[in-house]
Amino acid sequence: MAAVALIGADATPAPSVERRSFDPTFVTCFIAILMVALVCQLLMLKWRPLFPGAEGDSSLIGGVRAAVDSIMSLL
Repeated sequence: MAAVALIGADATPAPSVERRSFDPTFVTCFIAILMVALVCQLLMLKWRPLFPGAEGDSSLIGGVRAAVDSIMSLL
């Protein structure tokens, strides 16, 4: 079990280094994808094909199937 540093009297766990480095990356990527989707929506373009799924599949089912096959081959 990982050690957790405590801050203040209410014993709130301090954010880990991984979390502090992950949050800005997640927020930046989320905003970038959201902006592309909004611009395409305003221009009445299809934005979903711009972000292909696993192994380049354009459908959700095909992407999930490819991901499951990849993970099952590792087991």
